[in-house]
Amino acid sequence: MSPSSETEIRHHLKVAVDRLVRAFSGTFSPETVTRYVDETLSQWSGSPVTGYIPLLLERFVRQRLTALGQAEGTIVKEVPEVLFVCVHNAGRSQMAAALLDHRAKGRVHVRSAGTLPGSKIHAPVVAVMEELGLDLTQEFPKPLTDEVVRAADVVITMGCGDACPVYPGKRYLDWELPDPEGKAIKEVRLIRDEIDRRVKALIEELVPPSP
Repeated sequence: MSPSSETEIRHHLKVAVDRLVRAFSGTFSPETVTRYVDETLSQWSGSPVTGYIPLLLERFVRQRLTALGQAEGTIVKEVPEVLFVCVHNAGRSQMAAALLDHRAKGRVHVRSAGTLPGSKIHAPVVAVMEELGLDLTQEFPKPLTDEVVRAADVVITMGCGDACPVYPGKRYLDWELPDPEGKAIKEVRLIRDEIDRRVKALIEELVPPSP
């Protein structure tokens, strides 16, 4: 990376930090915001996402701080929080999160993460979701962090075994589904449809229709 590119990235990072500090003013100190930014930068060191660090970092840290505030009770949860977890956060959990967000229409808030996040979402996954009019091109694999688990009301694992921390008072579900990585479009489409079926059933449980 050239010196000019490094300077530009540092500038954009500073702007991102300043925005986050303003956004969470009164909830978290500037020191806490900076610590979360530094921690995320350290986690992403050498990762393929580093070329997009300012944009993705701001989005991810905003999600983490919101989850932290919800877990600590300083940010009110207005709807149920659902967290989908798979290994790479590049297939199943991304499809589930997008489908639940789409089907729930604001009645549920959803996050997704991976225990060993990959570098990008699998191309066939992006393609089969596009068939439903859902765009995953702006999404990216995110690491599983403690605060998003603590903030969740329901944690749904998808093939990540015991890697997800367990907290009392939360509902844990395990959806056994094939990994779409390396599979043909028609197979990924079947996985998507099964996830969609389960998502619809989950919505009926979490937000039953008004009488």
